[in-house]
Amino acid sequence: MLPNSAHSTAEHAALHPPSDWVTRWSRLIAKDENACVLDVACGPGRHMQWLSQAGHRVTGIDRSPEALASAGRFGEVIDADIESGPWPLPGRQFASVIVTNYLWRPIFPAILASLAPGGLLVYETFAVGNESVGRPARPEFLLKPGELLQLCAGLRVIAYEDGFLDAPARFVQRIVARREPYPATELFRARLGNSV
Repeated sequence: MLPNSAHSTAEHAALHPPSDWVTRWSRLIAKDENACVLDVACGPGRHMQWLSQAGHRVTGIDRSPEALASAGRFGEVIDADIESGPWPLPGRQFASVIVTNYLWRPIFPAILASLAPGGLLVYETFAVGNESVGRPARPEFLLKPGELLQLCAGLRVIAYEDGFLDAPARFVQRIVARREPYPATELFRARLGNSV
């Protein structure tokens, strides 16, 4: 884990604007002083910046020390290679998990396990078709049609898109899904005063 950077923002390169998908749906993230948002493959911190400015505590994971030196301005950062090492946050849960422009299928169960009850997943990455307009073009980095819906089968889907976006031209899938606070049986029992 890298400590938060004490450097001023003037010493860092300018960040790309946050994804419109993240900005559109981040308003649904619960604001709780004990809650935190996780940005997976955070890069230099464009979404960490957006979320921290919106009043959220944020944690970012990336394997690039240079990117984390920038992202550390906005919250906690964790230096980890999540593609060849263990998940760095076992058992830790977040009010939201944000993932953009990144796909490594083997960690999807860990991402879902990182959602606290009521937690919001905001995910956007490249899909099949992108090979016709640019990179990434390799199948292992492109979601198959409907794949995000399948991966999020246990969550309540709030929004989902699968298709072509312009400026820049790309094929994407994106989803916003919430982990229900209680399994249906627990909710039923709670409403009946545990008399079931």
